[in-house]
Amino acid sequence: MDYNILVGGKAGQGMDTFAGLLEKILQRLGFNIYAHSDYMSRVRGGHNFFYIRFSDKELYSYSPDVDVVFALDEETVKNHNDKLKKDGIIIADSDIAKDSNIIHIPLNEITGKLKNAMVASTVGLGAILKYFGLPMDAAIEVIKDELSEKVVEDNIAAIKEGYNLIDTKYSLETKINEKILINGNQAAGVGAIAAGVKFYCGYPMTPSTGVLNYVAQHSDKYGIAVDQVEDEVAALNMALGASYAGVRAMTGSSGGGFALMVEALSLAGMIEVPIVVINVQRPGPATGFPTRTEQADLQFMIHAGHGEFPRMIMAFRDAEDAFYQTARAFNIAEKYQIPVLLMSDQYLADSIVSKEPFDFNKINIERHITNEIDTDEKYRRYKLTEDGISPRILPGKIEGQVVLVDSDEHDEFGNITESDEIRIKMVNKRLKKFDGLREDIEEPWFIGEEYPENLVVCWGSTYGAVKEAVSKLNAEGVSIGALVFGDIWPFPTKKLLELSKNAMKIIDVEQNATAQLDNLMRQEALIKSTDKILKYDGRPFSGEELYLKIMEVL
Repeated sequence: MDYNILVGGKAGQGMDTFAGLLEKILQRLGFNIYAHSDYMSRVRGGHNFFYIRFSDKELYSYSPDVDVVFALDEETVKNHNDKLKKDGIIIADSDIAKDSNIIHIPLNEITGKLKNAMVASTVGLGAILKYFGLPMDAAIEVIKDELSEKVVEDNIAAIKEGYNLIDTKYSLETKINEKILINGNQAAGVGAIAAGVKFYCGYPMTPSTGVLNYVAQHSDKYGIAVDQVEDEVAALNMALGASYAGVRAMTGSSGGGFALMVEALSLAGMIEVPIVVINVQRPGPATGFPTRTEQADLQFMIHAGHGEFPRMIMAFRDAEDAFYQTARAFNIAEKYQIPVLLMSDQYLADSIVSKEPFDFNKINIERHITNEIDTDEKYRRYKLTEDGISPRILPGKIEGQVVLVDSDEHDEFGNITESDEIRIKMVNKRLKKFDGLREDIEEPWFIGEEYPENLVVCWGSTYGAVKEAVSKLNAEGVSIGALVFGDIWPFPTKKLLELSKNAMKIIDVEQNATAQLDNLMRQEALIKSTDKILKYDGRPFSGEELYLKIMEVL
């Protein structure tokens, strides 16, 4: 069982409300959800639409093939008619596409009767629930839980009206569902909170703002200081100040905002203050496609900042991965006293998915802070050690000791120096951390047939589409598997070197124009893909689309 609903219209026509209610209703009735939005950078107008896919099986990506199109305007009918499955239907108001072979329902007439034009989408929601044979009681419960009291009565009346407008085609079995509904931005926010973040600051930038919003919404409950600052330059500098003072700190933005943080990123490398930064990617350069998705910032993140200093980079593969990787990032940052850079994108950030509740017992908070030092000598903040990691104390915690930091090159105590000898030692000390980092990186996830003849390589949010495509190809007898990279830098090579030996084809799948993962493989493992499937139109891969493209390659 696998069904897909598309609702489309102009911004301001209630699609967000429709999608949010339908997702929660389907969730309560026991279905797995994968909901993806495609929206323009406008407050009003334009053409926006949502896919809401639901199934009794776990879902990993959205699907462009739909069973029901709910059209709130003529453009939706025109743009999405070709996405209908053979037995699919279009539902629209009586005034829309009058001559088309679609199911018309009197939305405007009903909203007029209810004296509330804002409930048109709720009327359609009732009709769709009836079409799939789903109970209205669950919908009424969700409306009561999710909407403000002043609009609950009108929306209940609207959904009842819609429920009586259409015949039932399906009779779907429902069950109790203990899964959660969450998107990638929310999952990153939960991970940060679970890891003990106490300071989050940032400047709003689509599509990263959801992380800032989520942490802010829960800041009072968990004692987190949240600051919306004047720009991204201030954001990372303020977060570094909070981290220096001893609290776990985080900031984030999208590519353009992260570009403004780069000078402060180098400061983090020089003063060896731990920090976590998230880049929720969107297409560039410059403003680009502010509400679309892309994976074009990989090489930028690896090389961002002047000078040479260690950093770790992790890419989220799905919402669950976003939770655990964000929490892990804080431990890595504090262990090595480095910036840890997290990579997400608009697709993962905004897509709503069903997931098993996260296991908070798996989250260990490891501060790596020294409470005792030899007080007979002056504290050496940048003490030369075998592993490059100096003992870290917090300012003001040990009587008589001062934690000196400076953006200039410095000696072990933190005093500015012009010594070439000390300079070489400090550069080597900082870079020595890479040896430990390489031991802590995780190998990519592997999916598919063991030691396959065809190997897909990808990273980040392409995981879901790749998993669905590879699973379908395996079911058809194709020898294929996939490596999905999460830890990106330092670059893990063990599994790649092992599986590439047997592979006749290595197929690189990325959402950028220059095959940035392929470039990294050549640089770090001397392995080059034989074929590339690249997408950079601002829209994500679906499992079916990727299946067809891989078939063309094979």
